[in-house]
Amino acid sequence: QVQLVESGGGLVQPGGSLRLSCAASGFTFSHYAMRWYRQAPGKERELVAVITSDGGSTNYADSVKGRFTISRDNAKNTVYLRLNRLKPGGRAVYYCSGYNSWGQGTQVDVSS
Repeated sequence: QVQLVESGGGLVQPGGSLRLSCAASGFTFSHYAMRWYRQAPGKERELVAVITSDGGSTNYADSVKGRFTISRDNAKNTVYLRLNRLKPGGRAVYYCSGYNSWGQGTQVDVSS
């Protein structure tokens, strides 16, 4: 059974940072690219970042380039998303995706 479980969301002040984690199980994690998406209220889900199976290549949405970092630890079957310099007023649910599966999401609220 494939499972993706996100964690690490919460309330953070503008300009602050968070690290999201996504623990994978049920498939050979090291063989698959992984993605982080986010969905703000009333908006479509958007792709935020992608990392190749070996972690050697990454790509980002223009809106987060230079502020977010995707990484992975294949020994721990986990993919991460470091969010830096978070913008005020931002609220979104962040989802990880891989092997045609989705996690349940973790919410991030940026507010003072």
